[in-house]
Amino acid sequence: MPMEMALAGMGMPGTQVADLSKRQKAAIVVRLLRSESIDLSLMDLPEEMQVRLTQEIGHLRPVSRDTLKAVVEEFVSELDSIGLAFPDGVGKALALLEGTISAKAADRVRSQEGLGQATEPWERLGELDASRLLPMIESESIEVGAVALSKLKVSKAAEVLGLMPGVSARRLAYAMGQTSEVAPKTVSRIGEALVSQLDAEPPRAFDGGPVERVGAILNYSPAATRDEVLEGLDSEDKEFADEVRKAIFTFANIPQRIDPRDVPKIVREVDQAQLTAGLAAAMALEREKVSAEFILGNMSQRLAQQLKDEMEAVGTVKPKDGEDAMSAVVAAIREMEAQGQIILVAGDD
Repeated sequence: MPMEMALAGMGMPGTQVADLSKRQKAAIVVRLLRSESIDLSLMDLPEEMQVRLTQEIGHLRPVSRDTLKAVVEEFVSELDSIGLAFPDGVGKALALLEGTISAKAADRVRSQEGLGQATEPWERLGELDASRLLPMIESESIEVGAVALSKLKVSKAAEVLGLMPGVSARRLAYAMGQTSEVAPKTVSRIGEALVSQLDAEPPRAFDGGPVERVGAILNYSPAATRDEVLEGLDSEDKEFADEVRKAIFTFANIPQRIDPRDVPKIVREVDQAQLTAGLAAAMALEREKVSAEFILGNMSQRLAQQLKDEMEAVGTVKPKDGEDAMSAVVAAIREMEAQGQIILVAGDD
């Protein structure tokens, strides 16, 4: 920034070099720096100044060593006189203060100054989940939707198409074949228009919806607490309670949500002592017994027999210890799902 300011201000009263304009002196400095293979970026200068500087370099002819020395000395003097440089505009000030001020404060500044979001529109859209992109694309014309899908990564576009009814997906796929002649400016405007929908939404205080948050909390709650909360939700809002049940994954849900082929992988990830205690405790419970039998029935007979022998040796497991062990199995499954090692089967409607 100081170098750019010096280039922009060269030739101030009292520092002039005879027969050279300010632009010519700036051009000489830039030519000198480039001849020394110094990496120089002038992109922050106004575009018009960049154009004129380039033209000036093209029109200059050789200069003497004395003239070069005088120009360099003037340039160095300009640099020395700049005590502190400030960014040109509020947008660059925000970039300078990124990580120093809060995101909420930065959003207020952008809103009050009429600035858009800092990132390029298609980058922001590409970071959204397919479930979030779907309603945005469906609300637009088929042509706009085709452009949007064409700008997304192939994997993300495939996710969005997979969530659409077959007829809509086919129409969009066909329309994508007609987008080759769309002008870059039009694509940019479409991206900005879609991002403006995001900016118009009020900021969210929580990540995820209420169903996901309640479900996540109840996943790690004791069974008695979970059942009591769900019973209370049934009386207050049956529909909400049903959605929360779908979001919950407990030991008792294993047969319905786990692919039998994934059981050996899960067993390898769980601590052997916890797995044994969890299975032993589950065999004494009505709902959880089915899950224990499901796990034992989908592994090698040798390993299943080994676990049964260990369960018999463990004997009766205290309720609290058994619940902790079953929770450890569930936690391992959740972790494997988060890492993409397994995929949970969708719950029943």
